[in-house]
Parts: sequence; structure tokens; C-alpha cells
Amino acid sequence: MTALKCPEGPALLAETEELRWLYKPPGLPVFPPHGDPEGPSLYAALPQLVAEPLLTFPQGFEGGLAHRLDTSTSGLVLAARTPEALIRLRALFSGGHLEKRYRFIARNDVPWHEHLLELPIGHHPSRRDRMVVQRGPNTQARGHFYPAHTRLRRVEGRLWEAVITTGVMHQIRAHAASVGLALLGDHLYGGGALPEGLAPPGVRFCLHHAETLGLPGPQVSVLSPSWWPRSGATPPAGG
Repeated sequence: MTALKCPEGPALLAETEELRWLYKPPGLPVFPPHGDPEGPSLYAALPQLVAEPLLTFPQGFEGGLAHRLDTSTSGLVLAARTPEALIRLRALFSGGHLEKRYRFIARNDVPWHEHLLELPIGHHPSRRDRMVVQRGPNTQARGHFYPAHTRLRRVEGRLWEAVITTGVMHQIRAHAASVGLALLGDHLYGGGALPEGLAPPGVRFCLHHAETLGLPGPQVSVLSPSWWPRSGATPPAGG
């Protein structure tokens, strides 16, 4: 597997007859924001990235985009080229057949180097922008809890790898924070603020989707953005 450098903007990294491997830079949403339907997004950039007209896909998967990343998260976004390919790709996601590897910078340090989290995650009972980890039978959530599996491994310093086979909203952010590894800058989960001038505008934390294993076709891996501090060695942010 060859690791590619991050492009400057949205990019098509590879494709087969069924799938596309796209790059989303940090600060760009996958789909246009609700308040600005004509605003910049990975979906809006697709016509300039691909050489064929986009087909019609189900609502929520326009352009064949099979999953989402938070606006601040950089890295790979997988897309299907046909509705039939989307069904097969979504089945791999929902069946837990894909292993998605991320990297992140933690705000704080911990004395251990590996951790496996399998606590379910649900929507916060009163805040729609947050998720909550089910720590016990009395943990409250809006609706039900979703199975979540996250494996954490220290790469170096406060630079960590997170491997997931499930795809719950904010899964890595919530799971990591629950064991003392809130992402640097992730104020929702206790990560404070990014040091001033570190990240591009619109980026709140350091999380990067490097690769997804288990897919047919090329093995694509993308290095973390060049502005990330080496080994996560940046002073903790206050707040």
C-alpha cells in the first residue's frame, strides 16, 4: 500500500468500475450545509472531479457518497458509481466488514498505549450536537444506543490511531474522550481549543481518515495533513 500526500483541495484518488476513493480536505463538509445549499462541499466539487455525469442516488447519498466525515475531519470518502454499487458498499459498512483507520491528536496524555472500547453510543438526551457513551444502566440517551467498536493505539506522543468497524455519529470523538483522550480542539467533548494559527480556517480538531481496509480494488492510504504537529507534540489548549 502506497501512502499518498494530502492534496490541496478535493480530489479523486482512485476509481474502479464500481467505486471511487475521494479526498476531503479539513474544513469542507461532505454535503452542503442546511443553511447554505449552494455552499462549497465535496458533493458540489464532484462534477469537476469525475469525467462522467452523476447518476441519481437515494436521498442522503447524492453523488454516490456512501458515508460522511465531520467538516473538520480530513481524509478518504468512499463513493459508489452506480446505485447498485452503493447498495453493495452500504452492506459492507452495515455488516461491519470494513476496517476504517483514522489518526487523531489528543489534548492530554495517558499512561497506557492501547485500548479497546465496545461501549454503545447514543444521542445526548438534551443536546442535538453531542453523543453520549453508555457507561452504565442509568446513562440517558435520546432514543436507543448503537453498537460501537473502537480500537485505540498510540502512534507516538499524543498522536493516536483509531480503528473502527462501526460508524456511529462522533464515534471516535466520543469514545476517545470517554477514556481521557479528547481530541485536541474538540470543545464538545472536552478538547479545549486548537492553538491559534495551527489549523486552516473552519477546522476545530485534528482527525484524519487515512484508509479503509476490506474493499475490492486498490489499497489507498492518505497521509495526515502537513500542518499537523509532528507526533501531536503541541502544547495543550486551554478551555
